[in-house]
Amino acid sequence: MKHKFLPQVFIIYLRYILGFAFVFASLVKIQGLRFTTESGAENPINSAWHFFETLYESGIYWRFIGIAQFLAGFLLLTQRYAKLGALLNLPIIANILVITLSYDFNYTPVITSLMFLANILLILWDWDTFRIFVNKPPKTTYPNRLEYDTLWQFIGFAFLVLAITSKFFMNEQNVFFWFLAFPIVGILGFIIGYRKSRFYVKSD
Repeated sequence: MKHKFLPQVFIIYLRYILGFAFVFASLVKIQGLRFTTESGAENPINSAWHFFETLYESGIYWRFIGIAQFLAGFLLLTQRYAKLGALLNLPIIANILVITLSYDFNYTPVITSLMFLANILLILWDWDTFRIFVNKPPKTTYPNRLEYDTLWQFIGFAFLVLAITSKFFMNEQNVFFWFLAFPIVGILGFIIGYRKSRFYVKSD
């Protein structure tokens, strides 16, 4: 299955989605800004908004969370270092999942659960490499994996640029443009990658 085009592309785009989400969410923290539009200090101490306000007021820790999220998302987008990104992202998304389960976030735990399961899938996909962490030798690698093609690395860089620029420049006037830009990049990448697949999807 790891030699076939569609399963490989599914994993690549799963990395894009998770990576983009974490880069986008990290920027406000790195800037030292609130995650919410208003202060949550007046909310009950056991509420989600008061919790976020406490994290925001911590200053250095708030930025540290943002930097960790950015690094994990960036590594996932690169494809070349996506395995490391999946490892780094696992404790982060697990922590986020537990937070959304601990407070009243309505249906947010559904989203965070799916993101956590997606990250687990990325770990399982590369389990042949990660076996070393349980004192087992890594299995044979797959030299013809699509992720080694610079095309997918370039697309990941394009998503990185879109994530950063949309965070700072997207507003009510141009929101339609930004929401069109993401699928266009993804669809074009898929088409080009499919045309090139005969050169990269081979049996070892």
